[in-house]
Amino acid sequence: MKQMNAVELRDFLATGVTTVKIDVREEIELQFGMLDDAIHIPMQSVPGQLNTLEEHKNKTVIVICRSGKRSDQIGQFLEQMGFSDIINLVGGMNGWATDVDASMTVY
Repeated sequence: MKQMNAVELRDFLATGVTTVKIDVREEIELQFGMLDDAIHIPMQSVPGQLNTLEEHKNKTVIVICRSGKRSDQIGQFLEQMGFSDIINLVGGMNGWATDVDASMTVY
């Protein structure tokens, strides 16, 4: 699994690469901001959504949470399930809010 901070991820996304973004935060956390086109699947729901996620198995999947810890766990889980290209957003949405998009809230 690759690890990227917010600035690295912003620059990576600016290249136009096709990705699938999975936000594993809880519903209440989404009020603080969310990356464009992210799919919201709370962490505890990911195992039950594997059939839905199967179509993304060979794509670049970016996993996002508040700080990067939950997304790291889910990234490891997805790798164990055969996903081939996982990126964890280190620092999570708080890092994104601090370093990339100040219109979002750090919480």
